[in-house]
Amino acid sequence: MRKTTLLIFTYFYLSFTFCQSVTGKIIDKATNTPIKYASVQTGDFTGVISNEEGYFSINQENPIQILLISCLGYQSQSITLDALEQANYTVTLEEAINELSEVYITNNKPNADSIITKVIANKNKNYNFNLKAYNIFSRRTDHVKFKNLGFEIEKATHVSSKNRAAANKKLSELSSQIRKSNMVSFLDFKGTLFYSNQDSSKLQVNKATKLLDYDNDFSIEDIQEKAQHIVLKYLDTSLTYKLKTGIFKIEDSLSLKQTQRKKRQESEYKLGNLRTRTHKLTSNAHYYNESFLNKILDLNLYNYEIEDINFHNEQLTYVIKFTPRKGKAKYQGKLYVIDDAFAISRIDFTYGENKHGQKINLKFLLGIKYEMNTDKGIIIYQKQDNQQYIPKYIKHTTGSYFYINRDIKFIENSEAKNKTGFNITIEGQNRTKEELLFNSESRITEAFFKQIKQQKDYPLKSYNKFEKSIWQNEQTLEPLEEMKSFGND
Repeated sequence: MRKTTLLIFTYFYLSFTFCQSVTGKIIDKATNTPIKYASVQTGDFTGVISNEEGYFSINQENPIQILLISCLGYQSQSITLDALEQANYTVTLEEAINELSEVYITNNKPNADSIITKVIANKNKNYNFNLKAYNIFSRRTDHVKFKNLGFEIEKATHVSSKNRAAANKKLSELSSQIRKSNMVSFLDFKGTLFYSNQDSSKLQVNKATKLLDYDNDFSIEDIQEKAQHIVLKYLDTSLTYKLKTGIFKIEDSLSLKQTQRKKRQESEYKLGNLRTRTHKLTSNAHYYNESFLNKILDLNLYNYEIEDINFHNEQLTYVIKFTPRKGKAKYQGKLYVIDDAFAISRIDFTYGENKHGQKINLKFLLGIKYEMNTDKGIIIYQKQDNQQYIPKYIKHTTGSYFYINRDIKFIENSEAKNKTGFNITIEGQNRTKEELLFNSESRITEAFFKQIKQQKDYPLKSYNKFEKSIWQNEQTLEPLEEMKSFGND
């Protein structure tokens, strides 16, 4: 009996030891500030990236003895798990000593344009993205902030002044509630992306979770639905209504009963949009005709300037600043180029000054205005044993300004056909941040790719507050404090 008990205890002890996760923080020794996007390698080609607050988590499913911490501009450091624990799970990195005087004895420093030319010439040797299977973790964070949110019911002879005032009061309360709400949601998933080429991929999702407060949903459609429900409460509730906005009829038979809100039970989601977005993010890190990277490396579109020369993992790295040269060039940022291979190891990009994306201004004609005013990101590559580079981490943040002024008419399905006018004005800014962590990659054949059956739906578990156990012991991106505090106020 004692032997059996000892075996059971030993089993659970080992399981706990090797399956728990370890969370640490990486900071700058001189400034004591967090270091973001540092590489935390748990093996030759495995590991994670520190988040924007300098934190990382590693999964101990397999025994890990040493972590290799590295970041451009800092001295790399190897640390054991025991040493990490003794250091209160904090890794301190020192600034790398720049000994460029020993590297460049003469004044023949390389030219930025010549470096970019060599990057282009070596891209096929340094990168091969087609026919790969990537094990990935993804996180999408959505924010909406309303600058203006107004509702108003117009005067109508068939609606009493008392009812109209009561409805407008409720609408005003709704507007205040929405503007004060913390409108943010998080969608996490892990799975495998089978990438054939820039035009074709398949995605298999193993696990997906969503953090969202359904009482504070922020979609324009949902806001309109809530407002319509309030208006209907103060009309003749025994009738049904046609709904029109401009020249468009929306509903043939809308009633108060039909608009009673029900909590949405999300268990399965269509995979199409998720696959498309994941494919697009991955393709942003690849080289092919008309790709994002090919445009950035166009000497006719951009100006290049060597901003700094530093070391990363004992490799000389050029930091090259790029800015738009011609009108159709939209981005500015930095390229980090490894000297001996002329391979890009990292890209930082954002819209250039006075640049923007899609823009629609039909404010006075149709009551619609839209401008994509944020587009920025980071792409980090990792060198493989075959001397080629693959994506390790991708972050892409987009944001836009929106304005909608919508006049809606409720038309009674009755002989009188009474009409009630209702106006909605919505103005604000939304922001979406998408992150991809590539945990591993492997080669596949075209025949294998064709045999893969594309998953149509994926299981999704929804939560209204953050729980550490949701993704515990998984190889993920460490959540930011914003996410950890979600629903726990």
